[in-house]
Amino acid sequence: MNRILAAGGVLATAGLLSSALIAPAQAAPEGAPASGEPVAAKDAYEVVSFWLASNGKALKDSEEYHPDYKVNTHTARLKSTGAPAADGRPGVIPAIGDEKTKTARSRNINLPKTVGKVFFVRDGKLYWCSATSVQSRYRNLVATAGHCAYNTVDDGHVLDHWVFVPGYYQGKAPWGIYAAKQAFTHYDFDVYEDFDRDYAFVSVYNGLKVKLVGKGSKAEYDAYLGPKWTYNGQWHYAVLEDAGRLGDAVGGQGFAYNITPGKKVYVFGYPAGEHPDGDKPYTGLTPKWFYGTTGKTVTDAALKIEEQIALKGAATYGFDGGPWLLKYSNNKRLGYVNGVTSTFIDADKNGRYDQIGSPFFDGETYKIYTSAANVWSGSILPKDPKMPNPRPTEGSPTPPAPSSSPTKTPTAPPPSSGTVGTAERTRSSA
Repeated sequence: MNRILAAGGVLATAGLLSSALIAPAQAAPEGAPASGEPVAAKDAYEVVSFWLASNGKALKDSEEYHPDYKVNTHTARLKSTGAPAADGRPGVIPAIGDEKTKTARSRNINLPKTVGKVFFVRDGKLYWCSATSVQSRYRNLVATAGHCAYNTVDDGHVLDHWVFVPGYYQGKAPWGIYAAKQAFTHYDFDVYEDFDRDYAFVSVYNGLKVKLVGKGSKAEYDAYLGPKWTYNGQWHYAVLEDAGRLGDAVGGQGFAYNITPGKKVYVFGYPAGEHPDGDKPYTGLTPKWFYGTTGKTVTDAALKIEEQIALKGAATYGFDGGPWLLKYSNNKRLGYVNGVTSTFIDADKNGRYDQIGSPFFDGETYKIYTSAANVWSGSILPKDPKMPNPRPTEGSPTPPAPSSSPTKTPTAPPPSSGTVGTAERTRSSA
């Protein structure tokens, strides 16, 4: 189908969701995009404050997500022959900063700054997926899996409190937190839950970073509109500053579509879940990567999958939404997004995932991408957040948050190079 859905209101809380945002948007004639109302800047600011309160406790408490997370034994299957067919000529859109340069070669494998985690709330629980910044007109676009932006189970349509954190590293947000303005996905995924279209492009507002952590009076605490929390009987707050546009901060990958399977790609993400046999080799604290050749066709009647493409790689849940990068340059850390991780496959049925699947990016994917790539956003920093008089907290600049259960504590700061952890290479071919 040449129909596109733009699902508005990704960030709004349940109380803010109007019937216009909850109801499915109607497809416009001839495949033109249809969209709900975008999220207001004020609401987006409140969402970022939610994630940054209590020294970013919500970020560290989040868990890896997958739409069938309650069905531990479910995996997609592989069809041994055939591959998806393009619906037109191949096309590529260059990455930010790579528009007029030639590709350089390098033997080193450097992780892209563009890759990070998307965080959201579902059924009162905190979750995350993988994602990447991607080229767009206003340098404000994120590419991820459709199920990492849209709730496929309870007709809520959009996942609550949605933000993107590029370069996420052990609870840290080195380049800021970017709240969603508007999410775009395929009509078939929204209406029919067709995982052949399991991708989403989300425009985001300018990021916010913590400028100062301090403490104030009870009256100042009550009036302050930003992140705040209490600890040891004192009222703490975090002063935020504008981090600018996503693409200016970390760059953005290019975009490619109608590329015949059989090409070499790098795939990045944050695996964390268990294999079907219970083994859990990853923590989700730092990104990992796989390299191989796209090929074969993924099929799954339950998910309406008929033509996803597959790649060898023992990734687990949490890797969902991670980018498949064609022609990735290790020097520039840039390539072309040509897929996103959607499914996990136990091809030899030995209780361990050994392949991953992605929707095939075709001309319909390109239409959705271009619709999302032309959405302007801007800053969400309030002109008057009623900031308390600056009084930095004595001792640690970021006091720990009280918790009834243990939380993971970062063990090291992000590397000064701008990468996020040490690459773990798994080389394979399909």
